[in-house]
Amino acid sequence: MHGAFEDASAWAPVTRRLLAEHYPVLVPAVPLRGVAADVASLQGVLDAVPGPKILVGHSYGGLLISELAGSTREVKALVYAAAFIPEAGETAGQLNAQFPGSLIGPSTTHAVGPELFVNAASYPSLFAAGLPALDTAVAAAGQRPILAAAFDEKILATAPAGIRKYALVATRDNAIPPAAERFEARRAHASITEVDSPHAIASAAPDAVVDVIHRATR
Repeated sequence: MHGAFEDASAWAPVTRRLLAEHYPVLVPAVPLRGVAADVASLQGVLDAVPGPKILVGHSYGGLLISELAGSTREVKALVYAAAFIPEAGETAGQLNAQFPGSLIGPSTTHAVGPELFVNAASYPSLFAAGLPALDTAVAAAGQRPILAAAFDEKILATAPAGIRKYALVATRDNAIPPAAERFEARRAHASITEVDSPHAIASAAPDAVVDVIHRATR
């Protein structure tokens, strides 16, 4: 599940590698209309997929896989890639504010009605420091906005304790503070892998993400 300010193409480097290894992969478009609406939309997608499943979430997508884990059949593991790992009653905004370091704010984003965008000039520093400038510009131009209210919407359910969890901490993340990713992963008793990566970890470190997904499938 992709996060805010991006679309399913954010997962393309990881998707290519997994498909080349003959893994069945589904990368749904997340509506970014808020946790409840997004979970309802994605639930139907997952219910149509037979067999065991590994749910992988980036950023805001971590909220969604946490809630979907308890309502979806045969979820065997969760992989959080530079993602929120919430507990019931928490919000993305709350989790992002508990440690300093996030650059998301009025100086890097702008609203169009109820929807929030990242400023094109801020996209590299927030998401993709060190990645090719043209690739980052393309991602900024094609970003999907999120309802600003989504960041204050509480998740209703903690991911079940019996499901294995894996977390990739992006140590150069300027969107979610690495300290927050680390704290939430430890709290969830996730297996932690630290990666020298900006927030756009699927683009910056796809091999590391694929390696953790491999571990989750075993």
